Amino acid sequence: MSIFLPRHSFGLLNIRPSRIKSDRFPFTLSTRSSTATTPNLSTDNAVRLDSAKTLKDDQSLRSTWSHRAWVACGCTTVLISLAEAVSGGAGSHVWVEPVLAGYIGYVMADLGSGAYHWAIDNYGSTETPIFGNQIEAFQGHHKWPRTITRREYANNLQALSRAVTFTVLPMDIMLYNDHPILHVFVGVGSGCVMFSQQFHAWAHGTKSELPPLVVALQDAGILVSRSQHGAHHRPPYNRNYCIVSGVWNELLDEWNVFEALELVLFFKLGVKPRSWSEPNSEWTQQE
Repeated sequence: MSIFLPRHSFGLLNIRPSRIKSDRFPFTLSTRSSTATTPNLSTDNAVRLDSAKTLKDDQSLRSTWSHRAWVACGCTTVLISLAEAVSGGAGSHVWVEPVLAGYIGYVMADLGSGAYHWAIDNYGSTETPIFGNQIEAFQGHHKWPRTITRREYANNLQALSRAVTFTVLPMDIMLYNDHPILHVFVGVGSGCVMFSQQFHAWAHGTKSELPPLVVALQDAGILVSRSQHGAHHRPPYNRNYCIVSGVWNELLDEWNVFEALELVLFFKLGVKPRSWSEPNSEWTQQE
């Protein structure tokens, strides 16, 4: 799906302030190695060990029963939303609006994944409350991008499954089936968000590694493609943040939306995004 809009040239968006007062930073950018997506290497030979062998034995990539339980809870929550949407739609004989709401949920999930990905990539540190582990994981992902393909399924999805369970399940209980349009929007949207990390993992796989159906969905633009997401891992590392379908990437990049937000945050708060700096060792691909 392509969205064609006129290309604008924003003069301000070419500004890259190079000197910022350190005392205006609300966050500290850490230089620690990632432990969430980085292989568990010993300190003596971390740099020299063969990464493939290490990753094969890395227990941090394995799924635990806790991970599987959270993914089951997340999937159940999404299915409850969709079941209540079908039940409510059947009772009210309303079908077109719920289908449209589901499509909007799918499209908005892609936008949400891009906004979140941009924020985690560019702001905060491993010490940031609540989001520190995710920031660390995304920094590690840029250094070892293929690690995500070796992560077991539940391990990869458990964090987002928790978020979906805690936010969507209360809505399912409170709204019951009286709001089919809202239920299908939330169900499809939250489902796409929850599985976005799997779509992301597939975008790092090779064609021969992926199931034919996944390749077909990527080629059709329903899931983010390997080539489109691959551009995110090449300099200047500030494009193609969306990881559900990638449908928003062209629009956001053509209109420099995230660059505009970076300027607003810089001039208002004095916060400089990581994308304005040359990638350091935390971001340099090592595989």
